[in-house]
Amino acid sequence: AHRQRKRQRLKLVLLCDVSKSMDLYSRFLIQFIYAFQSVYRRIETFVFSTSLHRVTETLKTEELEDALDQLTTTVPDWSGGTKIGESLQGFVQDHGLSLVDHGTVVLIISDGWDTGDIEALDESMHFLKQHARSVLWLNPLMGNPGYEPTTRGMQAALPHIDLLVSAHNVASLRTLVRQLSHVQHGRQLRAA
Repeated sequence: AHRQRKRQRLKLVLLCDVSKSMDLYSRFLIQFIYAFQSVYRRIETFVFSTSLHRVTETLKTEELEDALDQLTTTVPDWSGGTKIGESLQGFVQDHGLSLVDHGTVVLIISDGWDTGDIEALDESMHFLKQHARSVLWLNPLMGNPGYEPTTRGMQAALPHIDLLVSAHNVASLRTLVRQLSHVQHGRQLRAA
């Protein structure tokens, strides 16, 4: 028993798109992220639209409705444009080395509609893939029959993603929780 390797607790970094194209899903997904805050002690949460904003403390210290109200009024670009590349680049530059290592799962929640610098998206995703344990992309549009990840943002991100999953309803988020359990126990990620 003394020789068995200790299983390290999973660290999560959540990066959630709150741009205009995600309006239908943002509040629902923030509720899901809020629930994660109580399950995972080692979690950092950011939202982005045209820029990145750390919201970990807001989600930890406020009641859900208060947190949602505070986020929608204090995040300056909530429901604005979408610059995924620049937002992820800001994360990598300011937090990448301190928050992401081989024990970290990075969850990016976005529809992939990027109007910004695609090269910045590609470079940021490459960094995350190299440094994180796993990179998962949750795309609420995958709940639509016939959806194909053909946007420029998704095309740039795909080579760096370990798993692309849906995030459009409670059932899809339950599937995500099972996937994280696989990662926690060192098993292979697989599409649902």
